[in-house]
Order: sequence, then C-alpha cells, then structure tokens
Amino acid sequence: MDVNVKAVLFDLDGTLLDTAPDMANAANCVMADYGLSPLNERQIKANTSYGARGLLRAGFGNQIEGKDLDALRQSFLHHYANNICTTTQLYAGVVTLLDGLEAMKVPWGIVTNKPGFLTEMLLPYFPRLLSTGTLVCADTLSKAKPHPEPLLHAAMELGIDNQACLYIGDIEGDIIAANAANMISAVAAWGYIGSEHKPLEWDSDLVFNKPEEILSLF
Repeated sequence: MDVNVKAVLFDLDGTLLDTAPDMANAANCVMADYGLSPLNERQIKANTSYGARGLLRAGFGNQIEGKDLDALRQSFLHHYANNICTTTQLYAGVVTLLDGLEAMKVPWGIVTNKPGFLTEMLLPYFPRLLSTGTLVCADTLSKAKPHPEPLLHAAMELGIDNQACLYIGDIEGDIIAANAANMISAVAAWGYIGSEHKPLEWDSDLVFNKPEEILSLF
C-alpha cells in the first residue's frame, strides 16, 4: 500500500506497553475475593486490551450474571492503581521506533481507552513516553474508542490532517476507530491478540509484526 504518513498515533496497552501481567493481577485479586480461579494465559492475552471489563468477564464467565459490574470494575481499578507498574514494560522495539520517528521529526501521540488517572500514574515509569505530542485517554472527551472522536482530537492537537495520520492498535475497535476517522489503520500484531481473534479480517490498511517495522513507511 502506498501511504503518505505524516504522524503516528498509538494505542497504549498491547501496543506500546505490555501491561498484561499487572492488569491480570488486579483482575485476579477481584476474582479471589469471590473464590474464583485466576485467569489463564490464553484469557489474559485475549482480553487485556479490553480493560477491566474484558478481563473480569473472562474470569467470571457465567458467574458474572447478576453481579454489579461497576462495583467489580471499581475494585479492579483499586487493585490496579496500588500495583500499576510491578512488571509492566515497553515492548521490544518501541524505543527504536520512537527514536526513529523523532529523528525524522515525525509527530507521534497516544490515544488510549485507559482512564486518565491510571495513564497519568503509569507513564512516569516510562520517561520515553512522556515526550508524546498528545495524550487522549478514555475520559478526555465524552466519547472513547471505537468512536473516532479521540483520534480526530489527537490529530488536531498535533496539527496534522487526519488522513495523513497512522493509528496503530491491537484490537478490532482500534481499527474501527481509525477507519471511521479516515486515518491509515494498522494492526500491532505483537500485542494482545488471542487465538480466537482474526486480525486479517479487521479491514486494516497495514499489519506490523514488530514496532520498528513502522519506520519503513518513512
């Protein structure tokens, strides 16, 4: 595909940061309160990018029926905030990618469905991410992904036409948001893609297996 990318926007969990172990730990703490078994690796990989609700639904299964989902989510957020960066780390290749983009003066930013207070707690552990040109979280605007508004807002903050922006994420909702925003969409195939997911059917423009492969666009 012949593309003219002038800025890159990233999802956070499963794209820039491997947050799965810490998020799974928070979900497991909630499930332990209810006498349930911890998540297995398959469940963690397939559901981390869907946040608290995705992990809790996977862990509780049919037992989630009748539960107060908001209360479960608040419990998850409490546990996660208390142990937000025990094992979380940047994916291999992310620093090379960001260094390369900045060397070529390509603006980049982060658009995530992580709540703002958690994102602001987490990013200081990774100073390399603090040079982001824009940060849009789940509650920055009235809409969150897969609605296109967060992506369009990020493009506006960077001062780049939305059609010249690449958005990369690891779930289908990211691709839906990018396509709705008339951006170039790409799958982060190194992220939290479960065996039941079919990223080649997500109607993305591009698929990357490693972060540094994105530099080939410039």
